[in-house]
Amino acid sequence: MTALHDTNGAAVVIGGGLAGLMTALALAPRPVLLLSSAPLGLETSSILAQGGIAASIGPDDNAALHLADTLAAGDGLCDQRVAAAILAGAPAAIERLMQLGVVFDRDTDGNLALGLEAAHSRRRIVHAGGDASGHDIIRTLVRKVYETPSITVCEATSAQRLIVEDNTVRGVVCQTERDLVAYATGHIVIATGGIGGLFLHGTNPAGSCGQGLALAARAGATMADLEFIQFHPTALDTGSFPLKLISEAVRGEGATLIDENGDRFMADTPGAELAPRDVVARAVWRHMAAEHRVFLDARNLRGIDFTRRFPAITSFCRNAGIDPLTQPIPVRPAAHYHMGGISVDKHGRTSVEGLWACGEAACTGLHGANRLASNSLLEAVVCAGLVAQDIAATAPAKRRPPRMTDAGAGCDPTLIRPILSHAAGVLRDGDKLRAAARALLPLAASQQAAGDPAIVALMIVISALRREETRGAHARTDCPERAIRAMRTTLRLCDAFDAAQDCVPDLVS
Repeated sequence: MTALHDTNGAAVVIGGGLAGLMTALALAPRPVLLLSSAPLGLETSSILAQGGIAASIGPDDNAALHLADTLAAGDGLCDQRVAAAILAGAPAAIERLMQLGVVFDRDTDGNLALGLEAAHSRRRIVHAGGDASGHDIIRTLVRKVYETPSITVCEATSAQRLIVEDNTVRGVVCQTERDLVAYATGHIVIATGGIGGLFLHGTNPAGSCGQGLALAARAGATMADLEFIQFHPTALDTGSFPLKLISEAVRGEGATLIDENGDRFMADTPGAELAPRDVVARAVWRHMAAEHRVFLDARNLRGIDFTRRFPAITSFCRNAGIDPLTQPIPVRPAAHYHMGGISVDKHGRTSVEGLWACGEAACTGLHGANRLASNSLLEAVVCAGLVAQDIAATAPAKRRPPRMTDAGAGCDPTLIRPILSHAAGVLRDGDKLRAAARALLPLAASQQAAGDPAIVALMIVISALRREETRGAHARTDCPERAIRAMRTTLRLCDAFDAAQDCVPDLVS
């Protein structure tokens, strides 16, 4: 029996990463119920972030330059108006975080220290704690959330299903450590992060399996650009999961990519190691496919104290038996960031009334076909404020008990990882995608714990199959050219099932 709790008009925010924390704080003093499947702030991609937050605050920088870099990385698919609005909010976002207590790194003159990352034309990355930006930011915000009386935190609470009637949110069913509970509410924000846990090699926590996307998809929400998955080219190549990230900032400081022979195989590529991430990831992938090992060589960086600049990277390299000061670091591409997600408007509203999405789970149009480095934390902070403003301006929902719904069978991506990794990795083709659709269809239609991960994977595969071109992070070896027109991909769950059914006769013929 599922216990029903009335939130008394409080909004429910699902997710304990940067987007969820900032949304809850921005809603204060409006009451908020903040749900997190793990201890607040832990097991999130945000806390693992090394690079920092992109903000055009340098004396040689401005929002127009930041926008130009973002549009170039997005490869024709960014929503320019949305991107311009979000990027223009960067200085205020940094100021807001400082007001909340975040301490950013500063130079010897006391100014905010600005780093350089790939495809940025200016030094504009604001860091906290060197390469521990996410950890420092999240730790500060978690403390602030616990100090805010209007926020009720429910840890070890996993959202299983949204309760939706007439395309309107009525509540959410959750699994706690003890039993099932349902919270009646007319305002829900999905801020559950990414999908890296659906791949064999990823930099996100293992639990980042697209649960927020599955929630929204089952509720009938529209998804957008799901095929665009950024693979970080330099994850530490060990057997762990998730793989530790060797931040792009290391290449920004001059580190180079070499193979086992010491050859710098990207030297003749425009931008070399600081080319857009999809270019670097594909170069590394192809070099590995040619039976080479790939290393990041940071042994001779000039002008920086590596250990002091990158303390976290130094620590986990040494824990893996590698001294980055004297040895090249073994690296490989790994699923890192999802540009696609739940389709939202400029306020963060989804196609389901009363449902918003924020952070990596949302597709705002900022990133287009490929995310510009360190724009993601910025998006989470800025869009959290926009979502909170919109909820505050929304009339209270009618308070009546919702109809209960099935709670599902949990979330286990084990069966999904090899299927999705083989078909929708760095390089893709139609045959592999169709085969993956056939394999995923029965799992997505089942009541197994693999059901929700399979739903997300199936929608990704169908979106990738429909995009018959190579653009940004989506590379089709059978469709290597870029289409003349840049078209967004939108998809609902029912469409994905229909499209997957169309792939089944290929198996018989």
